[in-house]
This record gives sequence, C-alpha cells and structure tokens, in this order.
Amino acid sequence: MQIIFDNTTAQMNSPATLRYLSTSSSFRKPNSSAKQLVFNVKLPSSCKFPPNHKSFKLVTANTFFRTEVPVRSNRIRASSNDSQSVQRQGSFVEFITSERVKVVAMLALSLALCNADRVVMSVAIVPLSLSHGWRQSFAGVVQSSFLWGYLISPIAGGTLVDYYGGKLVMAWGVALWSMATLLTPWAAEASLWALLAMRMLLGIAEGVALPCMNNMIARWFPPTERSRAVGLAMAGFQLGSAIGLTFSPILMSQGGLFGPFVIFGLSGFLWVLVWVSATSSTPEHSRQISIHELRYIQNKGQIHNIVEGKSKSSKGIPPFRRLLSKLPTWSIIVANAMHSWGFFVILSWMPIYFKTIYHVDLRQAAWFSAVPWSMMALTGYFAGVLSDMMIQRGISVTLTRKVMQSVGFFGPGFALIGLTTAPSPSIASAWLTLAVGLKAFSHCGFLVNLQEIAPQYSGVLHGISNTAGTLAAIIGTVGAGFFVELVGSFKGFLVLTSVLYFSAAVFWNVFSTGERVKFDDST
Repeated sequence: MQIIFDNTTAQMNSPATLRYLSTSSSFRKPNSSAKQLVFNVKLPSSCKFPPNHKSFKLVTANTFFRTEVPVRSNRIRASSNDSQSVQRQGSFVEFITSERVKVVAMLALSLALCNADRVVMSVAIVPLSLSHGWRQSFAGVVQSSFLWGYLISPIAGGTLVDYYGGKLVMAWGVALWSMATLLTPWAAEASLWALLAMRMLLGIAEGVALPCMNNMIARWFPPTERSRAVGLAMAGFQLGSAIGLTFSPILMSQGGLFGPFVIFGLSGFLWVLVWVSATSSTPEHSRQISIHELRYIQNKGQIHNIVEGKSKSSKGIPPFRRLLSKLPTWSIIVANAMHSWGFFVILSWMPIYFKTIYHVDLRQAAWFSAVPWSMMALTGYFAGVLSDMMIQRGISVTLTRKVMQSVGFFGPGFALIGLTTAPSPSIASAWLTLAVGLKAFSHCGFLVNLQEIAPQYSGVLHGISNTAGTLAAIIGTVGAGFFVELVGSFKGFLVLTSVLYFSAAVFWNVFSTGERVKFDDST
C-alpha cells in the first residue's frame, strides 16, 4: 500500500516512528523542510482500509501515543504476504519463539523456584522431627508457618502489583524468598523461633508471585492466548514441586540439611539478575520485541486499554466493599480456598502418607509424591490449549471456565476417594497422579477468570482470594495432623477433602461468570 502524507511533523523523525516505517517495503526519510512523505507499507489482512478512508493511524513502537495523519491519496497494492504476517503471529512456531513466551518462560522458572523452596520443608521435616522429637501435630504447625507469612502479603502485594507492575514486584519477591530459603538451615540450628521466622518470611515474599504472574500475562498476552500462557507458567510451578521433592532427599544425603536450601536459594538470586536485565514490564517498553509481535498483541488484545486505561480509583485504595459485594468474586474466593486446601494437604502430607501407610523410605516417598506434580505440569498446558481452542471456536468464556473448573474439582474429588482404596504404593501413586493432574484444569478456571471479571483489579482480587486460600491451607495442613492423631486415619481426611471439592465445584458452577463485572463507574 502506498501512502502520501502531507504536512509531516517532527514526530515523523522520531526513532520509534522510523523503526515502524523501516518495516515498509519502501521508505524515504523526510528532511526538515519536507512537505510530503511517501512510502509503501504492507498492512496485515486484519487491518481494514476502506476506499474512502482519509486517515492512517500510526502506532509508535515504544510509546502509548497514537496519532492520525491526513492522507492525500492512497493506492492499495495487494500482496499475498499481508495475511501471512498475521497468520505467522498466531502460529504455534511464532508463539513458542516470541518475546512474550520468553517472558512467560521466566515466570515459569520463578514459580518453579517458588514451589521448590517451599516443598523442601516437606522433605526436611522428617529428619527435623526425628532430631527434635516433634509429634506429627507439631510438625504440621512447623510446616504451616510458611502459610502464616503467606497470609499477610497477598492483598498488599496484589495492590502493589496493580500499581507498580509485575516486573518490579516479582524481582523483590524472588530476592526476599531466596534469602529466606538460603538462611533456613542456619535458623533451624539456632532456634525454633528463628526457623519459624524464616518460614514466615518465605511466605510473605512468595505471596506476590501469583499476582505478579497474572499481571504480566494480562499485559503480554491477548485473551485468546492467556489460558495457555497461564498453563505454561503454572507448569513451572508444578515442576518446582517435582524438582523439590525429587532432589531434596538427594541433596540432603550429600550435603546434609543445608544442601537443598543453599542450591535453591542461590538459584533464585541468579534468576533475579536475568529477570531484571532481559525482560520488560509491558510489550511497549521491550527493546527485543519485533514490531510484528507488538502490533499483534495490541491489535488482538488491546492490552493498552488494560494497562493505561485503569480508573483512577485503582491507583488509590481498591474498592474492597464493591469487590466483595459480587457473587462472581466469591466464586473465585471459594475456588481458590478449595484449590489451596487440596494443594497444600497433598504437598505437605503425601511424603508422610506414603511412609506411614505403605512403609516406604523417605527417598521413595518423595519420589512417589513428586511424579503427580510432573503430570500436573503437562495437563496444565493441555488444559490451557483446550480452553483457548474452545473460546476461539465460539464457546462462551463463561461456559469454558465452568467446564475447566468442574474438571479441576470433580476429578480430584473422585481420584482421592480412589487413593484411599489403593492396596500398593504404585497404585496409590497412580490415583494421586490422576488427582493432581486433573487439578491443573483449575488454572484455566478461577485463575484466568481473575483477569476477565476485573482486569483493573486483578492483582488485589488475586490477593483477596489468595488470603482465603491461605487460611484454608493453614486449616487443612494443621488440621490434617490433628485429625490423624484424633481419628488415627489419613484416609478419613482424604474423604473429607473430596466432599469439600464437590461442594466447591457446585458453588462455582452456580455463581461464576466469564464476563467483566461492573465494580465501579469506570469499568
């Protein structure tokens, strides 16, 4: 397409504009006295340019500024490459090699470290309990100390994420939780209170991880790709569980209690260096992103409407009363609470469950507990792709989220009942793998739904629901220990967890929605 601009301004000489124009097939840079600018540009097929159009919208590459420049004449020269440009942006090859996938890969690594750091204690608690003479109920209290800190930070952290963006808050979060992980074995030698303090600091710092992930994905991915992006990020989260449970016994056998804490802690500091130097908070601020990918993200998802179009109220105190007055908010809160209950009960108690019920040693118990998390990483990405495909084929967002969450709750509920009947550790591990694998579908239910019902408040809403989830996780983790002491059965607690899964699934299907909810006058 050939466009002739009249009365070009100084902005036409800006680096961002010249970067944009340099992608055209023919371009002549104007001099200071130029009255006219002539260049040819190939537009993608999604960009409609009717014959009577009298202006051309120019989007600069590293600012949010838009301007419309008068057009004296336009002559359209069709090219078969026009449609290929956008098709390439939506293809699988482009997706996995894009800048936005580099961002989500870094998020996945951070979440892997996040979960590896927290599950080390699930393995270390066995030798610590033996050396200190702790009962199972007190071991549950020690493990839950992480959740005391995790209870404090999500709401404040989510508000900070909405205000400062995910990149900065995530960098500080990873740095703090890596320091807490590194210092944990020295704290355990010093005193019980020092150990509890380090676990609380770990929880405080990790409370910002998931709100940061949601914030970065909302900025970098159009709606039709967010489910698979969340699936990729959460795959890292689940692999972190598998890595922590698998390698912690090995590292402890070689380096004692210090081994896994030191390795995972130092890895976190290395991640921070790469994150700060190689990623950007938004596509518009990225120096590595191609102009084609930038236009694809902006045209497909209109991300700038979320990033720049926030209401002023979201910059101050969030409207907590209005957020909590809507039933879709409570459907997310209930779903997060149940998801966290099941997650932490399985994460914290399964090594001890296999050791107690099936009499396997610590390394085998960790292995049987780690296999399901690897499956969860795979099924999480599959669920994301399936969810995006359903929406792209015209199925409503509301129905898609309800289907995903139903699989994510009813599936684990039935599988945990099957786990209680398993006669051997291998069959038990198969049932546990099924439960945890199906649980990953929840990531394409309530976790993506946060961005859909309240994009401008997704951080603080995630914080609110995470706080409810943390309370549920504390009750579940501590309660499991006391339940086993009082009733004498792990299996009874698993049946109780199944019943709670079924109840939460019904609540979600009745009250959730995939549509944006009106929380204030600006939404």
